Amino acid sequence: MKFKELTTKPEAEVRQLLAELKAQAHDLMVKAKLNQLKNTNQIRAAKKDIARILTYLHSKSASGK
Repeated sequence: MKFKELTTKPEAEVRQLLAELKAQAHDLMVKAKLNQLKNTNQIRAAKKDIARILTYLHSKSASGK
């Protein structure tokens, strides 16, 4: 997910996407612990997407004050 894609979406949709990504990251970490995950780079990608969304939401709330 690119940062520009976040700016075009409504905030409610971005928050929903954040919740989905957090759940996905948790599932991936559990699978990695159980040695069921072949590509561990998926965890890193999910974490980066979560960070992008959080950065967008924090910058949006800071600019609104």
